[in-house]
Amino acid sequence: MADAAEIQGPTASPARRRLRRAGALLAGAPLLAGLLQLTATEPAQAAPTDSVSVALDSLTPSAPTEDDTLTVSGTVINNGGQPVTGAHVGLRVGPLLNTRSAVDGIAQHPDDLRGGTGDELGDKYTEKFSKLVPGVAEHFSISVPADELNLDKDGVYSFGVSVSGKTSARPWDQMLGIERTFLPWQSSEADTKSRTTVMWPLISSVHMTARTGAGARQTPVFQDDELAREIAPGGRLAQMMDLGRDLDVTWVIDPDLLAAVDAMANGYRVQQSDGSTKAGSRENQDLAKQWLAGLQQAVAGKEVVALPFADPDLASLAHTGTSVTGSLSHLKDATDVAALTVKTVLHVTPTTDFAWPVEGAVDPSIIKVATSAGADRVVARSDSLRESSGLSYTPSAARPIGGGTTAVVADARMSTAFEGDLTKADTSTLAVQQFLAQSLEANVQKDEQRTVVVAPQRMPTASQAQAMATAVKALQDGNWSQPETLTAAAKAKPDPDATTRIPSTSAYPSSLRKQELPRSAFEQIADTQDKLDNFEVILTDQSRVVTPFGRAINRGMSTSWRGQAAKADGFRADVLSYLDNLGGQVKLIDKSETKLSGRSATIPVTVQNNLVQPVGHLYLRLSSTQPTRLKIAGKAYDEQPVEVSGGHSQSVKFTTSANANGRATVLAQLYTEDGQEYGDPVSFDVKVTEVTPTVMLVIGGGVLLLVLAGFRMYTQRKRAAARQAEEEGPDEAGADSGDDSGNPDAAGDRLSEEPGSPAGAAGPDQPGDPAPDTAPESADPSGTGERVDR
Repeated sequence: MADAAEIQGPTASPARRRLRRAGALLAGAPLLAGLLQLTATEPAQAAPTDSVSVALDSLTPSAPTEDDTLTVSGTVINNGGQPVTGAHVGLRVGPLLNTRSAVDGIAQHPDDLRGGTGDELGDKYTEKFSKLVPGVAEHFSISVPADELNLDKDGVYSFGVSVSGKTSARPWDQMLGIERTFLPWQSSEADTKSRTTVMWPLISSVHMTARTGAGARQTPVFQDDELAREIAPGGRLAQMMDLGRDLDVTWVIDPDLLAAVDAMANGYRVQQSDGSTKAGSRENQDLAKQWLAGLQQAVAGKEVVALPFADPDLASLAHTGTSVTGSLSHLKDATDVAALTVKTVLHVTPTTDFAWPVEGAVDPSIIKVATSAGADRVVARSDSLRESSGLSYTPSAARPIGGGTTAVVADARMSTAFEGDLTKADTSTLAVQQFLAQSLEANVQKDEQRTVVVAPQRMPTASQAQAMATAVKALQDGNWSQPETLTAAAKAKPDPDATTRIPSTSAYPSSLRKQELPRSAFEQIADTQDKLDNFEVILTDQSRVVTPFGRAINRGMSTSWRGQAAKADGFRADVLSYLDNLGGQVKLIDKSETKLSGRSATIPVTVQNNLVQPVGHLYLRLSSTQPTRLKIAGKAYDEQPVEVSGGHSQSVKFTTSANANGRATVLAQLYTEDGQEYGDPVSFDVKVTEVTPTVMLVIGGGVLLLVLAGFRMYTQRKRAAARQAEEEGPDEAGADSGDDSGNPDAAGDRLSEEPGSPAGAAGPDQPGDPAPDTAPESADPSGTGERVDR
């Protein structure tokens, strides 16, 4: 029975083993034989069927010293179908771990009963339970003075919390469950301390669109209100700011996040599903102001590293973007605007010469792209830039990789310690202890001082941030590490034996490559940039368009789009669609068929500007597709400069001359000053009805007949008046003459007013000049099209 019990519970105390031997002798040989047969049929060190899970919720302090009291608390749950009786929870100190790989092994299987568990500290440091009912969690808390742990050497020890007890199927004391972690032990100040840099990232996903509202302020439009939730108390970014305030860390910030929060603080709108927008709440504006004020205090006196604006995906640029003309120029723009944004919002001058590829994975093309915008320091990770010389220790982070570029290699084990779900207290506690164990294990590898860089995931959750802060605080209070800035780590003396060889492009992880932006994304970005270049040249205030669209283009290639291909496509498509909409607000008004009666005439073409700002630097060209029949200003085409006030239209007139009757098609097209077509052309027909000499002769004859008829009527009436005067006598004639409407002057006046007279038919304009479509420039706003605030 003693042997069998040792197999099932390999760490039972000597007193318990003696009791079991006595029981076996009293039971007799048959029982002993049955137990031996049972033992022979079971594998050595097999875990009991009726297991009990142990959750280690708290271990404080995380790195104790001689004068501390270690307190361990957590819960146990009976996962079996039978009650466990006579149970107790005990603490176990395992062996001293000599390698970082040994730490990895325990971290991968913390609840494995078959691993080395060490001996219990004794009954004095246990918590007993008379019964563990299936499915019911029981809390425990055990405290032990550090000097009772029997830790004789500095280093990392395996540390476990186990639960033992009996079941009806196995009526002997046995270990039913365990949770193993690590106990870093550095009793006094280390002779040589690691210089540890912790990057503290403030990065978010894309929130702002390219759209802005009316007015001089250009109120920004957000995709959603998610950013407000992140900066609210308890939110992810609020906790990152609050936790980082008390830590010696290097802040790594995406300027786009600062720009978004600053925009929110000054008033913003939120896009709705139906395409409309609504005003952001006053409460969210106040949250934004408070968060920025808190961040300004938190970063004061700390190193701040600014990533390129919107944190562009360097690997995607390197692997697919460089094949599309102009893609790299966006990285340069994003780098140039980064420092200005951080300085404007936070009032600190950041460092901008660091590049940080996704997960620190690098290859030659990524290094080339990363340094193309001026960064000469690239944050890589040790699982990408692997050691190939068989070093028995972890070398310093800085590595010269040629061309004046330094690779700052972050420690992969420590950088990934806080990934995964850390919402439960036990997983968070294990992550903290693993992080500290890896740090101390690296420090004791060599007597020479080395630099260690920690580059965690870009956007930690709130629970991950809390675990990170706990670990960093414990590390900074520990006896084996001292904080250092990222710039100092990059300048540290490199280890001559450390690898400087950049892995090949084929070695880049396929899992990361699948998440990259496709070539079509960069083609869409290039199309947007081309249209923006064509649009901006006609504007009098280019900043109202160039700035929001330039930043939107940067956001279109953000690292945060990884794993969200559909959303990324939708964002870029919306930017391009909105730009097309704005550009379309300056256009030519369609014309119907125009009739030309005569050899020459003036044709008006109207340009409409529905933007609120004036446009210029445009030329309107009118071209005849049949110049042998119809010429524009005596040639095949003519063009005139165009300037249109905001919200108005402008009529531009062209002189034409006809050589033959018939229909000729005319094409109107706007051009920018550099000769690029702007907008869609307008095509219309001109119908020429030329007046011939025969027709002119007929018209002249008709006019002559009218004149002769009028003259005859005049002479006849004059003769009649003279006869009447002779018959009536001079007195009557003189008396009546003042009332007689037959006065020659009066008659002449009446004749000139007769309808149909030649004088009444004549007009000031030439017969071939139609009235213009619009006045040269209308003082009223245009009635067609959508007015857009640009």
